[in-house]
Amino acid sequence: MDYPSKVLAKAVEEISGLPGIGKKTALRLALHLLKQPNSRATNLGTSIINLVNEIKYCKECHNFSDFDVCEICSNHKRNDEVVCIVEDVRDVIAIENTGKYTGKYLILGGKISPMEGVGPNQLNIPSIERKLNEGNAKELIFALSATMEGDTTAYYIYKKFKNFDIKFSSIARGISVGDELEYADEISLGRSIINRLPYNEKD
Repeated sequence: MDYPSKVLAKAVEEISGLPGIGKKTALRLALHLLKQPNSRATNLGTSIINLVNEIKYCKECHNFSDFDVCEICSNHKRNDEVVCIVEDVRDVIAIENTGKYTGKYLILGGKISPMEGVGPNQLNIPSIERKLNEGNAKELIFALSATMEGDTTAYYIYKKFKNFDIKFSSIARGISVGDELEYADEISLGRSIINRLPYNEKD
């Protein structure tokens, strides 16, 4: 595709590098920005730079945060005894949007997937052990995707920590097999958290 301006071409190239955005959509977005006041593009650019440079990872649960400890972990009204194990930040957002969960989280940063070269050592599994050694956690809830990789990850964590004096549970399978948590509707996800089941390694 030929562009009348190298500056426009560069903008389209950068925008189209984002997930799910092709060259035509990138061009449409670039042309839209050109029709807006200069402040609109400036604010957008500043927010992206701040996102990259200023975002922190919570040292307790690995959630995105503006501070060293995120608002969920620093909230004394949250239940320290229940820890929900999720794959990434999008899952925390999905569960929080249900308004049905009042415990804490631990974000693994992915799931065990040999096909993609992801093993246990690349996940935040040591943080689970740290939480258990602190002695507050009484229950681990597996809120992982209903996929082979999600089940494999849950089983690995269960086997590694089953000798701890702790209850293991899993969200109810109101989430269809093969589904990712972030795409579940809030009602189904909320019910899955409330109606969680004891984790059985044979599941």
